Amino acid sequence: MSTEQLIEAGLITDPDSAKGRLLRTAARLFKDKGFNRSTVRDLASELGMLSGSLFYHYPNKEAILQAVIEESIRRALVRMEDALVQADSVSEKLQALIHCEVEAVHGVVDPGFVIMVPEWRNLSEENQAPILVLRSAYEAVWRAVLDQMYAEGLIAVEGGLMRHFIRGALMETTHWFKASGKLSPRALEEQLYQAVVR
Repeated sequence: MSTEQLIEAGLITDPDSAKGRLLRTAARLFKDKGFNRSTVRDLASELGMLSGSLFYHYPNKEAILQAVIEESIRRALVRMEDALVQADSVSEKLQALIHCEVEAVHGVVDPGFVIMVPEWRNLSEENQAPILVLRSAYEAVWRAVLDQMYAEGLIAVEGGLMRHFIRGALMETTHWFKASGKLSPRALEEQLYQAVVR
């Protein structure tokens, strides 16, 4: 399913709409200040509107966070699926997944993905449930590739454990990696790939 199809199906918001602009701004604000330190007034100010106007789209700040995370995962899944279709081998598939996750973690395409790990626990159990379903689908894409690589002897660690290692390593790069530094994003991706593959 393409991004356009997701928009048509109502699964993600048109980024050019008022609602889409609200979610992009909220994602950036939550990333910069944290969900708990960001107020509805802060968000309204960034958007140049009255605080009460936000509730036309969402009932509260938590609902905005939920939408930001859900839509970020859906967009990430589409990018991953598109990248995998173009890969000719399982090794290229892993490289594609690493590339997609580096972009996601560093907000290259979508500023909302990176807030999922630190902020999703601010959601109620009810609002976490759909995110857990999406996260499982996201992780299943990784596991399918890593399990195949393990079966073919291309990695020395079974898929589930390797995924934990990769996810932890990539999330940690948010603390030390700068795209403008000596190591380019592509070089970062290649170094991680070389660390993983035999």
